[in-house]
Amino acid sequence: QVQLVESGGGLVQPGGSLRLSCAVSGSIFRINIMGWYRQAPGKQRELVAVSTSGGSSNYADSVKGRFTISRDNAKNTVYMQMNSLKSEDTAVYYCNLQQYGVNYWGQGTQVTVSS
Repeated sequence: QVQLVESGGGLVQPGGSLRLSCAVSGSIFRINIMGWYRQAPGKQRELVAVSTSGGSSNYADSVKGRFTISRDNAKNTVYMQMNSLKSEDTAVYYCNLQQYGVNYWGQGTQVTVSS
């Protein structure tokens, strides 16, 4: 059984920052991909950023230079620092773990960027 628990969402003004955290527990293999996806109202879920256990990262073009993903493998935790937030970043953010072809999801955390 794998569980993902997100925290750190909230309401922030445009230009502000937030840091999301996702703690993963259960049967976690050494080789995996951890990341963040988001879903805005009326839109499909989209990739925001992912980080592999090998140390590489990928970002959506819309967040490059503003968001930074990091992970602490010892704590099985993935983070995402979000800076220079824009109204279009408003969405429910979901933590994701991929290992051996299986996807696991957190319950989601709301991020609202508004003045």
